Amino acid sequence: MILNARRRSVVLAGLLLGVGLTPAGAQAPASIPLTPAKGDVIPAFETLGIDGKPAKVDFPKGSKTVLLFFLSGCPHCHQMIPEWNKAFERKPNGLRILGVIMDPDQAPASFWKEHPIAFPVLRSPGREFVRSLNVNRVPLTLRVGESGRVEDLGLGVPCQGVGPLANCLDAGRLAALFAPAR
Repeated sequence: MILNARRRSVVLAGLLLGVGLTPAGAQAPASIPLTPAKGDVIPAFETLGIDGKPAKVDFPKGSKTVLLFFLSGCPHCHQMIPEWNKAFERKPNGLRILGVIMDPDQAPASFWKEHPIAFPVLRSPGREFVRSLNVNRVPLTLRVGESGRVEDLGLGVPCQGVGPLANCLDAGRLAALFAPAR
């Protein structure tokens, strides 16, 4: 059992390095921007939902979208899923919330059983697309306004019970990220 857990950790580390992602709190190469910045533009994109159906994500005038980037094997992402679920249940009218699972292959069935997700989830549109956005760390919460402009972002995990983490998101920051469309 321990050997399997270690082997999974090695595989996960290889996947993270292979697609350019690191869990929040881990070090990434200094020459690579860690995340998109406020004001960056996220272009419209097409991908598949986890159900295999085509999905188009765009950012029309007057819209607000929260994109939640995560990996099935990321423990920090596991901590964020319940918080994102709560935010999705309380979401204001006019706000669209979409998860983007970054796994290069389909996530194992056990992940979906252990971490139920209330919000719609899309598959990553591809490694090059993700790199072009500078999505190099997860979990990442992006609030995107009309024309795809990043308005706000949060990198990391909830603050409750995680100790002194610089990247934790308190209730106020999460509420701001899921602010209603104006």
